[in-house]
Amino acid sequence: MRRTGRVSSPARRTALVAAGLVAALAAGPLAAPAFAAPGSSAPASSTAGSPASASARDTSGPDAEALSAALAGLPDHDATAALVRVGGNGGWRGTAGVRDVRTGAPALENARFRAGSVTKVVTAAIVLQLAAEGRIDLDGTVQRYLPGLLTKDFKEPVTVRQLLDYTSGLQPGASLGDTVEAGYPHRFETLTPRQVVAASVARGPAYTPGTRQTYGNIHYTVLGLLVEKVTGDSYAHQAQVRIFRPLGMRHSSFPAAGDTRIHGPHNRGYDWIDGKLVDVTEWNMTDRFAAGDLVSTTADLERLLVGLFRGRVVPEPQLREMFTLPDVPDAHYGAALERIEVNGKVVWGKGGSRPGYTAAIAATRDLSRTLVYSVNSTDAKGPGQQAAAERFAFPAFNR
Repeated sequence: MRRTGRVSSPARRTALVAAGLVAALAAGPLAAPAFAAPGSSAPASSTAGSPASASARDTSGPDAEALSAALAGLPDHDATAALVRVGGNGGWRGTAGVRDVRTGAPALENARFRAGSVTKVVTAAIVLQLAAEGRIDLDGTVQRYLPGLLTKDFKEPVTVRQLLDYTSGLQPGASLGDTVEAGYPHRFETLTPRQVVAASVARGPAYTPGTRQTYGNIHYTVLGLLVEKVTGDSYAHQAQVRIFRPLGMRHSSFPAAGDTRIHGPHNRGYDWIDGKLVDVTEWNMTDRFAAGDLVSTTADLERLLVGLFRGRVVPEPQLREMFTLPDVPDAHYGAALERIEVNGKVVWGKGGSRPGYTAAIAATRDLSRTLVYSVNSTDAKGPGQQAAAERFAFPAFNR
């Protein structure tokens, strides 16, 4: 359930933090400024908690009142900070919460964060670019491109397209922990992509490829290995030269193997572990290679979203793969992107989470409404991810 609170002045917020923010979070919401700005090009306003009145009156634009209400009261028990960008026909931006619960410093609008499975959009875009160049055949197989990766237990071929749309039949690979509680003691350990995939392969196929859709990281970890094999280059460098630099995503990157830090300005991430609010900012992401290890900003992800949908990243007909569901029961993913309906609108997007962080990108196909958010959720790997979507995403598409 979303918690809201009365917006207070910065001075009062700092005093409350100094008096014991962690205890306040455990008890419920704590009032803090929510900075909202109408217009996709306007900087965040210094007026605390005020709705963007011009946007609120314009029914063709986003519902600024609902968006401001979603940010009001941060930090609270469920999140310590949130950054929201809405674009398309009318724009809105909001920043709320704190950068660090120890100091009470206000959240940074331009903060870098772990984008989780939004990474898969980057991976899919690279693979589809390579397909457009004739270097990868989407109907080509893992057995062909990565010989020896799959064992003889995989009697049916696994195609690149089946990796892209999560129908490969591969089982989950090794992990440093699927929950924050399980992973926290191992957060500084390293698990290589090859180790992740080897654990998956050892389990054999879950089903005949192309007959079911099962969302998971393993499909995209294999795609990351495929990119490196085909290009003879690192996945991270291919992302830089193919996606980040052309789109001007200057603050997006992938951590080097074993690097647990978020480099550059960022809001710290927290999670409730055994009833205590624990700082989980530093974490090794090697077990999420090419599937969940992206570090970015909301501005950069907006560039990715708009550039992708406008065909500036992946050319036709390869781009159609992202908006085409496979012919299997209950499919709702194309290549990386998920098709969802929000308030009667068809929206394509991708969400993701890592400990302390949940993020999402989403848009209507014609870009009449776009959304990017990063939320420092205190339960990002649990129900907190869905709660963040309901709180911050749904209001962006409610008219």
